[in-house]
Amino acid sequence: MAHDDLYKAVEPFPTPFNLCEYFLERNLREGRASKSALVVGDERRTYAQVSERAARLAAALRRAGLRPEDRVLLVLPDGFEFAEAWFATLRAGGVFAMVNPLLKRDQYEYYLAYTKARVLVTHSEVLPEIAEAARAQPLCEKVLVVGPDSGGFEPYEAALAAEDPRSHLARMEPTGPDDLAGWLFTSGSTGHPKACVHTHSDFAYSTETYALRVAGYRESDICLSVPKLFFGYATGTNLMFPFRVGATVVLFPGRATADELLDQIEKHRPTFLTGVPTMFNNLLRSERIAKADLSSLRVSLSAGEALPPQLYADWKARTGVEILDGIGSAEMFHIYISNYPGDVKPASLGRIVAGYEAMVVDAEGRPVPDGEPGRLRVRGGSTALCYWGDKRKSRDTFQGEWCTSADIFRRDAQGYYFYEGRDDDLLKVSGIFVSPLEIENALLAHEAVAEVCVLGREDEEGLVKPIAFVVPRKGVQGDEQLGAALKAHCKERLAPYKYPRWFEWRESLPKNDRGKVSRKDLKAELARR
Repeated sequence: MAHDDLYKAVEPFPTPFNLCEYFLERNLREGRASKSALVVGDERRTYAQVSERAARLAAALRRAGLRPEDRVLLVLPDGFEFAEAWFATLRAGGVFAMVNPLLKRDQYEYYLAYTKARVLVTHSEVLPEIAEAARAQPLCEKVLVVGPDSGGFEPYEAALAAEDPRSHLARMEPTGPDDLAGWLFTSGSTGHPKACVHTHSDFAYSTETYALRVAGYRESDICLSVPKLFFGYATGTNLMFPFRVGATVVLFPGRATADELLDQIEKHRPTFLTGVPTMFNNLLRSERIAKADLSSLRVSLSAGEALPPQLYADWKARTGVEILDGIGSAEMFHIYISNYPGDVKPASLGRIVAGYEAMVVDAEGRPVPDGEPGRLRVRGGSTALCYWGDKRKSRDTFQGEWCTSADIFRRDAQGYYFYEGRDDDLLKVSGIFVSPLEIENALLAHEAVAEVCVLGREDEEGLVKPIAFVVPRKGVQGDEQLGAALKAHCKERLAPYKYPRWFEWRESLPKNDRGKVSRKDLKAELARR
């Protein structure tokens, strides 16, 4: 596809262009000032209230010395203050960087040093881990703390109360579409997380293509998310995208357990649910699911890990609602291949989103025929500029406007894409590459299996064979009898060499901060044996 034809999918963004204006302030101009923008528990904030508080905080950030393109590190639970700080950073011309508020001191030391953030906005509950790291970082000149105990730093509410939202300090910075706006961190599966550097137009481009034309956000939607806002997937689906159309966002600060989600659904009646396969599975396994009223839902989104076909079928049978599974990345900001409403192909990630182009390539970068696996190369109007501070990795991943993934995919003749796993997750069994996801999907189709992760393990002859870590369903005993049944089950559905040689029974599987099964932790456990 010609370069110009690809980018015609979205009208050029004007200059100046600021995401705070694009996502937030437009709602005031379009008559939604008094509409509920954010809901946390029994409290609500209107679009006008969010706008005013973001303006006050923008003034406080400038008073603290923030200059255009300085980083602001957000280490906050989901709540009103996260949204306010995110918009205020952009309003002041800063660059947001978002980190999980449940990390440890050494991890915060890394993020503060790596981002060189001039301002840190955090919560009193995070101070036991982050306070000393912030004090030890000379480039962090201001710390604002939400919550009852500011720990000697400046209280967030006091900083807002001291500012006038109509002052010059609170002005909208006249940024352009290509000015820096935000950092999105990689998952760090192969080392320290790295930041993908994005401009204002990157986030708007994905909004105009995926959010509006595929997911189909509406002003009448009430949106709820399993992943938390620090994760770019949720920053998009449960902040940016709803605000673009003037919808209402439900936030909650605690863990996204099945009980918590069912409580939130009962209380707020969301129409739009952002999830991950693990949580869809947990919801369906909940003792409360039989009586739960899920009739308010009209759209469910999934990303972040493979969605097993059986799980999709079970969710659809229970709710009548499709799960629109897709693939996105920190490098591209958000989803660029997705299933569409009314066009869901189970086990697939769907088709290319208009405004993007993708191809599956071999190790030399040459396109491979349909049906053959290879690395995914994608381009579109949201490609990151680079990995901050990592020129070599940037060269390996970004080739001009193209971004080449480390993950393995295949495309069928109808243009649907399928995820095969990371290139370092593939197993070579009997001399043939095997996707662990294929084995996992076969096991998940068995009624006794709730969760599973398949890795490679050497046998007594030093040859790699599959090992399955299995969480049995409630009431099922993990034993030799079940292992034999699962082996027979796999042999009926897979090529003979693909069945797991060993099973380990677990009460749960380790998860990373995105809610995905942590293969890295299980691999490390195997390596220590």
